Amino acid sequence: MSDPQNPQQNPENFLQGEPSPEELEAAQAANEADALTAATAELAALKAKNAELADQYLRAQADVQNARRRADEEVTKGRKFAIESFAESLLPVLDSLEAGLLIQDATPEQIREGAEATLRQLKSALDRNKVIEIAPAAGSKFDPHQHQAISVVPAEGQEPNTIVGVLQKGYTIAERVLRPALVTVSAPS
Repeated sequence: MSDPQNPQQNPENFLQGEPSPEELEAAQAANEADALTAATAELAALKAKNAELADQYLRAQADVQNARRRADEEVTKGRKFAIESFAESLLPVLDSLEAGLLIQDATPEQIREGAEATLRQLKSALDRNKVIEIAPAAGSKFDPHQHQAISVVPAEGQEPNTIVGVLQKGYTIAERVLRPALVTVSAPS
């Protein structure tokens, strides 16, 4: 007789297609092996992706360092050549001064004429390099960003903090004050 508890001996279980415990155990082992194979493949893929990302990170860091180095070199070159350009624009002024000093028997009119021509050359060189004169007119409003008040004087009929006179011109370079104009301003009444 057949044992109803033992599926191998129970023909009804065999005919219905129910798996035996050994078959279940084998199927479970196969599933675990498949899961292990899948996990191993996934781990290998993640390790490859990690290596790729680490390589990209190192390359990006190297690119940043190279860009920083190139930018520093460009700034250094920019400063060097800016000074060079300014110096080149002053060389004709130097040549004119030296040529004027070589003339031994120049008349006062010739000396004045040469000095005026040299001054025009100097102003032109400064203009080319964006060095602009600050020479406020008398009666204009005092601007502490461009002017420096040297003295305050009483001035009848003028508003307080109005420029009365310019003692020394100021200069800006590329819209930044290089030297403020030294001025006298009117006192508050």
